[in-house]
Amino acid sequence: MIVSKDYKYIKYLALGVVATLISTCFSNRKKQNNELQVKDYQTLVNDSVLRVATEYNTIAYHVDGDSIKGFHYDLVVAISKQHGFKAEITPIMSVTERIEGINQGRFDLIAHDIPLTSALKDSLLLTTPINRSKQVLVQRKKVEGDSVPFINNQLDLAKKTLYTVENSPALLRIENLSNEIGDTIYTKEIEKYGSEQLMALVAHKEIDYAVCDENVARALVDSFPQLDINTQISFTQLCAWAVNKKSQQLADSLNSWLDSFMKTTEFEELYNNYYKP
Repeated sequence: MIVSKDYKYIKYLALGVVATLISTCFSNRKKQNNELQVKDYQTLVNDSVLRVATEYNTIAYHVDGDSIKGFHYDLVVAISKQHGFKAEITPIMSVTERIEGINQGRFDLIAHDIPLTSALKDSLLLTTPINRSKQVLVQRKKVEGDSVPFINNQLDLAKKTLYTVENSPALLRIENLSNEIGDTIYTKEIEKYGSEQLMALVAHKEIDYAVCDENVARALVDSFPQLDINTQISFTQLCAWAVNKKSQQLADSLNSWLDSFMKTTEFEELYNNYYKP
């Protein structure tokens, strides 16, 4: 069956809208609860509920037919089973809202690829590294007659406008890159959209350049053969989960479990299923 480019564009933008509606309904429901508190490990054991925020995308968490799949979803399910928790997982497209949710006690854990940057370490308690990734430029492949310049290297980014997810860690890297090349690189943040939706916007010529997580970009690029993701924006970074800075016991418990689980064949199979071609 041949799937049109317009259908793919609408599909991925629709997924962003659906995820936004889910997260909005969840946020509104939680705002009515005046008993929110930051939980540590023993409180979680007593409540038996692990409240998790993630992003709706091909890698982290997505609906596939009548099933929910995703690398981070599967990891959360595995840890919940071992500790006897019920996992309450909510897709939140906004980076800012996920962090606010942790700090306000609406969530116990952010299960997503969070780069280990100094800025994020100041606001979150990060777990042991789970993954590696980098930020890449998403642009359309060079074709005859296209007036949009194709970016071959980072020096070509001067005076260009790069779209990112709102409050993306890539923003600091772009600022540093601007200083390195000695010229201005403009940025625009897109609220309530993730990397998949930004890729769809580039593919459909709504925007020219986006900066996205490489893992998500590589998982999706076959759906958009007109896109190029080979220009690196950042170096490879270690990525982790995050909890509230007051939840040290929870972080210690997660680290112990992750250190053990990541040595198993079960983790290797899970990782290869989502990250290896």
